[in-house]
Amino acid sequence: MRISELARLSGLSLHRIRRYADAGLLIAERAHGAYREFDAQAVRDARFIVMGRDIGFSLPELAELLPRYRARTLTINEMVERLQGRIVAVDALIAEQQTLRARLVEHIHWFEHRRAQPRAPEPTTPFQRAPNRRRPPCTHRLPRPPGPTTYTEPRRPRPRRKPPP
Repeated sequence: MRISELARLSGLSLHRIRRYADAGLLIAERAHGAYREFDAQAVRDARFIVMGRDIGFSLPELAELLPRYRARTLTINEMVERLQGRIVAVDALIAEQQTLRARLVEHIHWFEHRRAQPRAPEPTTPFQRAPNRRRPPCTHRLPRPPGPTTYTEPRRPRPRRKPPP
């Protein structure tokens, strides 16, 4: 069958089928005119890929499972183990997202607390400035010693080198 018929039967787009065939997930023979020809097994393989991608398996994981699926040696116990592994991964993602949600709620509370605090009055015109506030004197700098400052001579410029001939 041609790629368009496989797309219709499997529900995949032509682009996805080409991508999966180029990755070696779908087996295609090259017919006359360099067209791809798929057999009936390709429909089952495509549906397996769609199901696997839908539940979150990566393409390398599917590439590992497909040969055993085609040979009908992939057991139910192995699939259940893989699915339980996916559940563990999803639970970890959920926990990570719940932690992020808690941080977002904390930030919202912080902003709402800031909103509730009294603020300086807004200027009546855009040209009105806030009153000048004097800063307290800086305490981390040492005061200058009284008396004259020392004088140092300016540095002489270096002599220029002549460019090589």
